[in-house]
Amino acid sequence: MKTEKTDHVCEELVFDTIFKSNSKTVFNYIYYKFGNEEKAHDAVQEAFLKLWENCAKVAPEKAKAYVYTVANNLYLNVLKAEKVRLKYADKTLKTTHESPEFIMEENEFKEKLDRALNSLPENQRSTFLLNRIDGKKYAEIAEMEGVSIKAIEKRMHLALKALREQIDGI
Repeated sequence: MKTEKTDHVCEELVFDTIFKSNSKTVFNYIYYKFGNEEKAHDAVQEAFLKLWENCAKVAPEKAKAYVYTVANNLYLNVLKAEKVRLKYADKTLKTTHESPEFIMEENEFKEKLDRALNSLPENQRSTFLLNRIDGKKYAEIAEMEGVSIKAIEKRMHLALKALREQIDGI
């Protein structure tokens, strides 16, 4: 028989707190893997829906890991069905006062960076982006991925090494 706790994921306030403190990070985590905002939103919604459906089975302190695991599994299922490429390019038009040469060099660098990031294995790419773009600490990324901090350090080392080899000046 399960003992009742005062803080329970099935309580709306507890669930709402878990959602508010984790949904953006889960979204970014999945977005870096999918490269598709719509699919990332879907995965986050579905992960939190599954948390709500299983709220009696998930302790509040395990909810964060549960949501990451469910979202990641959703990602893996979609990956089996289709090959997804990550797109980082900003598609908006910008007016600038930079010289055409500067703009051309900047665009060439962005293309080089995109190619370099896309050539990284998915786990190195997501680790790199979570750390450098979202400012997540290695311990946080390790918890999201369900691996050791040493594994994250190794991924980051390999990602940086690969990026340095492919891009001069990084």
